This record gives sequence, structure tokens and C-alpha cells, in this order.
Amino acid sequence: MYTRRSLGFGFLVISLLHGQQADSSIQVGGDVKQALTLTADDLAKMPRATVRTMNNGMETVYEGVWLHEVLKKAGVPQGNELRGKALSTYLLAQAQDGYQVVFSLGELDPAFIDNEILLADTANGKPLFGAQGRFRLVVPKDKSGARSVRMLTKLDVVQLRK
Repeated sequence: MYTRRSLGFGFLVISLLHGQQADSSIQVGGDVKQALTLTADDLAKMPRATVRTMNNGMETVYEGVWLHEVLKKAGVPQGNELRGKALSTYLLAQAQDGYQVVFSLGELDPAFIDNEILLADTANGKPLFGAQGRFRLVVPKDKSGARSVRMLTKLDVVQLRK
């Protein structure tokens, strides 16, 4: 006979397994030289960075990879290449639940503007999981946290055409 407690535990295990399967990698595609599928292991091999945030009086230390490093790996224009048509390119960040936000490429290049964004895979020394998803964008200089996308699954680079 199943008890309420054992059913609740079973649902928890199933939801955690489903969540880990659904977002255990992040796709980087669109107008890039090299499409990427990155796992936490792939990110662990890249240069690491940390960001401290405050939310409702609680500090969180996120660790991951600067987003511009991920875009560099995909061959997205940066530095001296970020001019002309490249400046009409944007990044669409998409979450597992359908949430989407947009960044211009200029906002993502530290040679262009002082606004580094972290693609995080840990918080306070532990892997992200559950409602956070496996990956998250952390945008520490935004006054509102609306572009700090949790459950991040996809980064699409889009060149505007007129």
C-alpha cells in the first residue's frame, strides 16, 4: 500500500529526473560559425568566473562562464569584428518554460560595454537544479532580475535583415 509520503517522494524523484534530462545541455545556434551543445562538463573546462547577487537580503554566489566566452567559442563577432552589420545582431535566450529575453551583441562584449553576463551552472558551490534548471543567465548590472533567465536551454544568435 502506498502512503501519501511515498507517492510524494516518487513524484519528486520523477520530476527531478525529468528536469535533469530536459535541460542537461544548452544549445548555442543561429547565425554562428560553430553551433554548440554544451553540458556542465563542457562549461567546467572553460575559464570560470563568479558573480555575487543580493535578492531579498540573501546573497548568492553564482559560478559559471562569462557569456561572451561561450559566444566566442561559437564564432560570434566580438572586439574589432563587432561593427557594421554585426551591430544589428542580437541574442535570444530561451528557457525551458518558454520564457525569452533579448540582448544586443554590443551588450555582451566586454570590449564594447562594461556589462558582463554569466552563464551559471552552480549557486553557492552546488550545481543548479530544480526550479532553477541546470543553467541560468545572471545579469548582475540589470536593476530588475527579469533578464536573469533560469531554466536556460537555448541561445540563438539572430542577424537582423532589412
